[in-house]
Amino acid sequence: MVSPRMVAVVSFFAVGCGASVGNTASALGTESDFSFFVTSLSALRELSGSSDGFGGDLRFGETGAGAGLRGADKLCATIAERSLAGAGSKPWRAFLSASSDGTGAQVNAIDRVGTGPWYDRVGRLVASSKSDLLAQRPASADAAIIKDLPNEDGVPNHAPDGLQVDNHDMLTGTDTTGKLASGGTCSDWTSTTVSERPMAGHAFPRAGGTNNDSAHWMSAHQVPGCKAGITITEGTGMGSSTVGGAGGYGGFYCFVKTGD
Repeated sequence: MVSPRMVAVVSFFAVGCGASVGNTASALGTESDFSFFVTSLSALRELSGSSDGFGGDLRFGETGAGAGLRGADKLCATIAERSLAGAGSKPWRAFLSASSDGTGAQVNAIDRVGTGPWYDRVGRLVASSKSDLLAQRPASADAAIIKDLPNEDGVPNHAPDGLQVDNHDMLTGTDTTGKLASGGTCSDWTSTTVSERPMAGHAFPRAGGTNNDSAHWMSAHQVPGCKAGITITEGTGMGSSTVGGAGGYGGFYCFVKTGD
């Protein structure tokens, strides 16, 4: 039996030899385990049809009340299917909070994802339980990914193409307890024009830091705005009002709702 650790080792060896992680994982990963990823810049660019990505509008063709969350969930499923055939049929949920689910009820990201466990594309443990998600970094995560959460192909997102970039910010709209944070949600993930500054978490600790502001995976700081835009070069873009203005591209986390 191939262990998750062996899958990861083989996958990263393949990258070094010029093969793609996605193709290697297709042979070794299992659709039944795949239940977490960071949305990659390449996927968001392709699906949005824009080099700037989606920004704060994640409706992805959905309409009506609650369209932002439904569209974000659909994006998760679409990206998962692109990485592994059959994975898109799972109950994928974007780790996003919102002021309303479409009926007026507040949505807390931590309540959207079930009870765990969750695994990345190549079978490594991301978190065993909901309580583990409430740690600064997911408490039970595999040591290979705890400080650099992986994208849909199982690649730690700090260097998704083999070149390290500053793309730490992931939209969540969420505080450190997993609930709706102040600052806004880009009109519940339907707008690139409102004057809101939604909360973001860090897919990897900012500048290697360990304090809450630099390391928290779901609630580190607010991004400058809701406008679509990308900043992945250290020290640039700080004057912009985009979702990526502080180091990112409007990415977010995707989980399969498990256990409940």
